[in-house]
Amino acid sequence: MMAAEQTSPWRGEMHYDEPMGSHNTWRTGGRARQYYQPADLDDLCAFLGGLEPREPLLWLGLGSNLLVRDGGFPGTVISTFNVLSDLEWLDDTVLRAGAGVTCSKVARTAAKAGMVGAGFLAGIPGTMGGALAMNAGAFGGETWTLVRAVETVNRQGYLRRRTPADFSISYRTVEGPVDEWFVSAELQLQSGDAEAAQAGIRDLLARRSATQPTQQPSCGSVFRNPPGDHAARLIESAGLKGRAIGGACVSEMHANFIINTGTATAADLESLIALVQETVERQHGIRLQTEVRIVGERLQS
Repeated sequence: MMAAEQTSPWRGEMHYDEPMGSHNTWRTGGRARQYYQPADLDDLCAFLGGLEPREPLLWLGLGSNLLVRDGGFPGTVISTFNVLSDLEWLDDTVLRAGAGVTCSKVARTAAKAGMVGAGFLAGIPGTMGGALAMNAGAFGGETWTLVRAVETVNRQGYLRRRTPADFSISYRTVEGPVDEWFVSAELQLQSGDAEAAQAGIRDLLARRSATQPTQQPSCGSVFRNPPGDHAARLIESAGLKGRAIGGACVSEMHANFIINTGTATAADLESLIALVQETVERQHGIRLQTEVRIVGERLQS
């Protein structure tokens, strides 16, 4: 890993040939040609404005919903975690959260202030940027039900405030203006009881620990729930719990989780994803769609 020279026009940190297994919760994957962690929002805008217009970009928070193929990512990764990390109350019930803030921190901050509605975010193991991009949800809640407005940045480094009306939002899907990325969100919350809100989060996390393999490397839920059913039920009924390819294994605790047992390559994980899809489709006639984002290039054999 080589840092950029001090003569760089940017104030953030640039690394080349960066191993992406160090930056995602599956703990595997290839290398990124460039990996940039901006110093702050102004630096991010300046950096974007100086990139080639066709440079492939990958935005990264905690990497909790990401698989980078073993051949790596042939472009620039922009890391927002611990950078776009501001949390600010705009008024008594509106919390502004930067894209690099963890969802769990947003949930805890809201609950401590006696605000309700955001508790489900404690069950999402990622950042607000990723949650906004995919309308992430957990325990019956979805991110965009809270959103009053967002701030985005485009390839030229220009910021814009947008409302939910500018996006097409559905289950685990958000479509909006091309080449714009989320840098913050304004969340509309409701007044409640702080003690009850914090107790609700503790209960949610206890249920999560009891039903999900939270201590093992995974990306969370791999597949979307099909209408009227649950991906985990379909996978388990197909007899796939414990099925493994290389170091990748369908969790015995929760069938919609695929874990890295320690030696999994991205190819192992992608092959097991395909096996699950094919088996469930053959047995149940349903093609499971992935929640996890798969990017990059396969290794050339």
